[in-house]
Amino acid sequence: MLPTHLGIVMDGNRRFAKTLMKSAWMGHKYGLEKTRHVLEWACESGIKYITAYTLSLENISTRPKKELRMILDYLDRESDNVLSNKDHVINRFRIKVRFIGRISLLPKSLQKKLGDVEKATANHKNHFLNIALAYGGQQEIVDAMKKILLKGLDGIIKPSDVDEQLIKAHLYTNGQPYPDMIFRTGGEKRLSNFLPFQSAYSELIFTDKKWPELSRKDFDNALKEYSDRKRRFGK
Repeated sequence: MLPTHLGIVMDGNRRFAKTLMKSAWMGHKYGLEKTRHVLEWACESGIKYITAYTLSLENISTRPKKELRMILDYLDRESDNVLSNKDHVINRFRIKVRFIGRISLLPKSLQKKLGDVEKATANHKNHFLNIALAYGGQQEIVDAMKKILLKGLDGIIKPSDVDEQLIKAHLYTNGQPYPDMIFRTGGEKRLSNFLPFQSAYSELIFTDKKWPELSRKDFDNALKEYSDRKRRFGK
């Protein structure tokens, strides 16, 4: 049994770079290269939906300015790569891309580039990729509630209408199933504000391997661990 929707917390880029005595942003470069490989492995395995935790909302204010600038530059260049290279994993596997989070906090030029990627992949239907940028799970719920409250003020929604399904419909991941499995690299065993509403019954799987050093065997072992579990959904 495979997860239909896989959430990934790609942790360990900076620590991986440190072990090589390289700058932190080089770790993010290695991490980006690994992301292409993992996307390929996931698609080859038959996973339909993937949500990748790429840049947290907290990272926007806490990361050193040069490091953040390099991360955003990598995202800009990778967007160009998707738009111009038909052999990019996104295009080869016909992956529809959606950027989720408070994207308005990113530079305007990058926002436009991300929008171009969404438009270019809009007709891809084989797989679906959510890239979480300037993302925070609690903030996602806040944003959903603001939309619901505005509809309430307009008389479109009544208090009695508010339930799990209504909230789900106003989340960034609207229209997609909840993640069956969340996989975190880097040795930490926490969600770090990643999909808190959607992950209520997700299977959590962790590895000590840092994201850039993840191998296909490590990935397959995580999928096997998931398939060996008996999901109870609170029962």
